[in-house]
Amino acid sequence: MRVLLIGSGGREHALALGLASSPGVTLIAAPGNPGIAEVASLRPVDAMNPDAVAALAVEVGADLVVVGPEAPLVAGVADAVRAKGIPCFGPTAAAAEIEGSKTFAKDVMHAAGVPTAGAVSTTDLDEVAAALDRFGAPYVVKDDGLAAGKGVLVTDDRDAALAHAAACGRVVIEEYLAGPEVSLFVVCDGETAVPLQPAQDFKRIGEGDTGLNTGGMGAYTPLPWAPPSLVPDVLDQIVHPTLAEMRRRGRPFAGLLYVGLALTRTGPRVIEFNARFGDPEAQVVLALLETPLAGLLRAAATGTLAAEPPLRWRPGAAVTVVIASAGYPESSRSGDVITGAEGAGFIHAGTARTADGDLVTAGGRVLSVTATGADLAAARDAAYALVDRVTLAGAVVRRDIALAALEGRIRVPE
Repeated sequence: MRVLLIGSGGREHALALGLASSPGVTLIAAPGNPGIAEVASLRPVDAMNPDAVAALAVEVGADLVVVGPEAPLVAGVADAVRAKGIPCFGPTAAAAEIEGSKTFAKDVMHAAGVPTAGAVSTTDLDEVAAALDRFGAPYVVKDDGLAAGKGVLVTDDRDAALAHAAACGRVVIEEYLAGPEVSLFVVCDGETAVPLQPAQDFKRIGEGDTGLNTGGMGAYTPLPWAPPSLVPDVLDQIVHPTLAEMRRRGRPFAGLLYVGLALTRTGPRVIEFNARFGDPEAQVVLALLETPLAGLLRAAATGTLAAEPPLRWRPGAAVTVVIASAGYPESSRSGDVITGAEGAGFIHAGTARTADGDLVTAGGRVLSVTATGADLAAARDAAYALVDRVTLAGAVVRRDIALAALEGRIRVPE
């Protein structure tokens, strides 16, 4: 099977590792990155150009196209590929609006009876101010559109909340959901939903979950503190009603539904939906998936998930720690030399190769350093041992990834 993977970030490198290790797969990636180049042949493409991606899929004789990032999905890349008769893992542009517009996602959730935060969607700053006062602190302000994981501000500072709203255009003001957060990936074919293993990520830049939101500074799986009924409850109360509502609207969702949850006193409630794998959670979840990834994604793309056998998982735990470039998340630096990032466990995101072959920074989040172990403690120790091998001037790293879980400090409200 010839698989074409679209994207160039850490999520796509994690997908590339899973796809390339699937039996009988020849992997092509576009545009890819230096890490992906180790397991796939790279081709240039403008990932935001649906016609260009579809033409490349025809040119390389792809049997399956996997679209990693959200922006190309919202732009209609999956639609263009399917129009050529090629199976594509990723929702249509109409279905991807569940991530492309938080207002649309809220409307779907309310229509489906899905538990989520109360919210107000508006472009009017007077309405923003009224909503902030109605919900109270901590204030949650979300850019309605795509913002690469950085469009959300959670703050006790009302003036900062107003300023963020003013900079966004349309915003969604939400009530704050108190409780530990969980990411659940669900592979869907429009009808059938197959959940992967839950993970927890770390969105804030600072240790102890302080500072600005980022695209994610680390993640781990499994979650030793999560209720045993978590996944069945989320499927029953959230995923299946959402898929049914999307079908009712004529926008069946086939691809990866990312369910961002808060486990509150009233049960799981949705923080957000995404239309693709989350980064860095994909790194840890896919590291433990034993079922061949290519076959699973092709089943979703061809509407045959119901016939697939149950997923198989490797025992143990996985931890990933993000290494970001100097100044992140306010800024990023390109061209800084990275050394020590050779071998297994280094998943590339914002990297590039110089003409001399040096590995250098090319963005904010540079590497996701991922390790597995017999348990969470072993996986965490192994991940940080890999982090300590890397030399990068001004590197930004959180040292508390998975620490609260390891020390038994996470509690689900009762």
